Amino acid sequence: MKENPFEIRKEFADRMTEDDLDYLLRQLKAVMEIDSPSGYIPEIEDYLVRELEDMGYAPVRLRKGGVQAFLGGQGNDALVAAHADTLGAVVRFVKPDGRLMLAPVGGLFAGHCERENVRVTTRDGRKYTGFIARANASLHIQSEEELAAKADFTKNVEVVLDEDVQSEQDVRALGVRAGDFVALDPRYTVTGNGYIKSRFLDDKAAVAVLLAYARHLKKNRLTPSRAVWAHFSLHEEIGHGATGGLPEGLTEILAMDMGCVGNFTEAGEKKVSVCAKDASFPYHYDVVTKLIETAEREGLDYGVDVYYPHYGSDANAALRAGLDLRHGLIGPGVYGCHDYERTHVEALKNTFLLLKAYFA
Repeated sequence: MKENPFEIRKEFADRMTEDDLDYLLRQLKAVMEIDSPSGYIPEIEDYLVRELEDMGYAPVRLRKGGVQAFLGGQGNDALVAAHADTLGAVVRFVKPDGRLMLAPVGGLFAGHCERENVRVTTRDGRKYTGFIARANASLHIQSEEELAAKADFTKNVEVVLDEDVQSEQDVRALGVRAGDFVALDPRYTVTGNGYIKSRFLDDKAAVAVLLAYARHLKKNRLTPSRAVWAHFSLHEEIGHGATGGLPEGLTEILAMDMGCVGNFTEAGEKKVSVCAKDASFPYHYDVVTKLIETAEREGLDYGVDVYYPHYGSDANAALRAGLDLRHGLIGPGVYGCHDYERTHVEALKNTFLLLKAYFA
């Protein structure tokens, strides 16, 4: 008989309840439905503040955007960071035929988002749907040069609005103009055997885990062994996530981000990954060692990985900003990134349990 992936395995039963898992999965779906390309702050920030307040915390908003909450504890201060921003785009230019040229936000590649449904948000809060397509999109009438051309935001990729617009003037009458944010449909799906497919599992999967951990502490009246802050950054995809506005006295930052599943990694879609090094430099030796020891002690399904040659995190950004902190990185294994991605419920469980045990 096939195992139900949404049940808590017996060896996990005293550490993660069905209620914890149900809340985590509900939060993952909820945050996936909120548009939050880097730089577009209002909707996701408001949601995170409300959710933390409902738990009984007193969250604060950073001036540049982002949300922090003190989770409790005494002693050496640690901060756990997960980023709620995603890849996306802004309108670069309204073309004479009413189509929209795009400028990517973060590492969004044109070839990874053709035929994707989008929402365009104007400065006054109106939203319009559309989709990303090649100019002259029908294959039946494209020239050989058009068929062979690489997708390129500067040349041949545009947004077609789901509105009766034929000109630049028609689009401007809708209130759409340069600088308006464009968010891609995540296409969030959970299969019957526990696989989760969506855009932006990097890093909303970790956001859901961190929310579930914060709720677990409040619900059970638990106190971490150290003073712990939760930090939801909104600019990680563009490089300056957890670089400022952090609480005074911190000694450690633990980033929660995706674990890369692929060649030359131990990560798997059902595992929690401990990152030993990213594209820039190794993570703090003592932090990595303690994370590995904790995963071993707890009997978790985990891997130790080096994410090279393209990877950075909020912890990486904090050190580049000159902060004197020990730093580490964990996250659920995710197959694919900056495109359509996949993980598994088991990876979320293992990540939750490692986070919980690390600060127990």
